[in-house]
Amino acid sequence: MDFLIRPIEIGDGKGINDLRRMPGVFENILGIPSERVKRSEDFIMNMDSNHHQLVAVTKTQKGEDIIIGTVGLTVNPNPRTRHSGSIGIMIHKDYQNMGVGTALMQAIIDIADNWLMLIRVELGVFEDNERAIHLYEKFGFEKEGIKRLAAIRKGKYENEYLMARIAESFQESL
Repeated sequence: MDFLIRPIEIGDGKGINDLRRMPGVFENILGIPSERVKRSEDFIMNMDSNHHQLVAVTKTQKGEDIIIGTVGLTVNPNPRTRHSGSIGIMIHKDYQNMGVGTALMQAIIDIADNWLMLIRVELGVFEDNERAIHLYEKFGFEKEGIKRLAAIRKGKYENEYLMARIAESFQESL
């Protein structure tokens, strides 16, 4: 399958909103089915230099572009924790297990490691999201703890793992 990874653009709000509201996706990303396109459009319009957002785009059979995934990296703006950032990712339910998540993670980790020189990258993931956990572990993320009753999902409070990846050059100091 062919797809392109590029920075997010103004006009991507609808595609991002479609992902955020998609059954099979929103349950694992803290989205809700009633989110409006304006939320995604406002997010894109208000991104500052600490936010790095990429999208994976492919063509439909009709030749139209469709966003099939996105990943974001937010650098902590506090001067004392500016060496760290957090990641969020979501993949279209019909394109999961097709290499989209891996490609997006490679691209955002490259930015974190080689362009921003981040030492620590962290994320949260529901403890039963085995597919996502496997992806993160493939990129060197390790479970650091459990955030109990972290979020509501399908009418229940759920736990999430706190995971982080420490840059290889700092592994010896741990």
